[in-house]
Amino acid sequence: MRIRYDASVDAAYIYLADEIWLGNAAKTYPCDPIEVDGMINLDFNSEGRLIGIQVLSASAKLPPELLKLAEKRQSP
Repeated sequence: MRIRYDASVDAAYIYLADEIWLGNAAKTYPCDPIEVDGMINLDFNSEGRLIGIQVLSASAKLPPELLKLAEKRQSP
């Protein structure tokens, strides 16, 4: 498992499998933003396995200690 965090857009991506990179999922399931009080997308591979999780407004949704451990995206 690997976690990336981009503070400039407050978004995190949790990689659950080595095969995933953003935009490479066979299916993305957006969670109901009202139900989760935010925007969370689940990425699945072609076999239906969960391979990644995108979390927007990550600083409000994820534990701070998790974000501290995340790889930080550098601004260009």
